[in-house]
Amino acid sequence: MGRAFEFRKARKFKRWGKMAKSFSKIGKEIAIAIKNGGTDPESNPKLRAAIQNAKAANMPLENVKRAIKKASDKDTSDYKETLFEGYAPHGVAILIETATDNNQRTVANVRSYFNKMNGSLGTSGSVSFMFDHTCFFRIKDTGIDLEEFEFELIDFGAEEVFKEEEEVVIYGSFESNGAIQSWLEENNYEINSSGFDRIPNVNKALNEEQSADVYKLLERIEEDDDVLNVYHNLS
Repeated sequence: MGRAFEFRKARKFKRWGKMAKSFSKIGKEIAIAIKNGGTDPESNPKLRAAIQNAKAANMPLENVKRAIKKASDKDTSDYKETLFEGYAPHGVAILIETATDNNQRTVANVRSYFNKMNGSLGTSGSVSFMFDHTCFFRIKDTGIDLEEFEFELIDFGAEEVFKEEEEVVIYGSFESNGAIQSWLEENNYEINSSGFDRIPNVNKALNEEQSADVYKLLERIEEDDDVLNVYHNLS
């Protein structure tokens, strides 16, 4: 198994534990997808992916329709995507993906979390180089021959393919997301969910007490409604 598999297996940091939080995240994904590509899922692959993720999260169809209608409303404020970079206590690198309709509020909140928890908010590029920005797809396993399947996908940017429970997971570079999605759809593979990950190049090991300091900051950040995803390199 490769690095992406080990990363998924080892990561114990919970994300989107509460259903309401998960639905809020997907609603923002839908809004951003529509802002960038329109309201037609057939011509907007990002919107198709967001709807797939909504289905995987058991988000009611009415909620999905409501999110699409809200995002297409001219009076709805546009969400701005912002990446924050910084360090938790004991030198653990953190990346925070946010989507907000009030960037000043989000900046102030994120800065306060770092300040209160003895971390430090960095500048653009200060931490992101320590992570590989990847895309991933989870598809239904219909008895897929992994070796042959991976061979087919290599030309479209896939870097790692493995089975996890009743699904096949595909990892590739961030830039290969569109090509992989198109190939899967053209070949009638059922995509259960998809998205992006930031996998650390090097993990940092801490003792239990030091790790607790880091998790206090991570949990505080994750509670913020404007935060979509939090990544770190704590082992």
